[in-house]
Amino acid sequence: MFDHLLTLTYIEERMITVTNPIPLVEKEEVPSFHFSSTDVLTDPEARKKRMWDLNRATSLGNVYRGKVEITFQTAEGKQKRVDTTVWAVDEKYMTLKAGCSIPITSIVGIEFF
Repeated sequence: MFDHLLTLTYIEERMITVTNPIPLVEKEEVPSFHFSSTDVLTDPEARKKRMWDLNRATSLGNVYRGKVEITFQTAEGKQKRVDTTVWAVDEKYMTLKAGCSIPITSIVGIEFF
């Protein structure tokens, strides 16, 4: 019984908090950004994973109203993050709960919580 408590204490002492340097924006700000037509991902496998993750995020959003964190890149090359519910994905765009869209080619990654 005490071994478990000692292990837990040891793990808690080693936890490190990492702060994400990419700015978090509100979903209502997304329409104010400009996006490039060039894909931010060059690796074909990374592009497949992005689509897989976007479809998963859409299911999560429509069935459970679950949020994800989307990292995207603007036409100016700046990365931003938005915590939102994904409502739809097609070949070119991802639509957020607020009704605004982000081009799939501008999405760097999707984080699930």
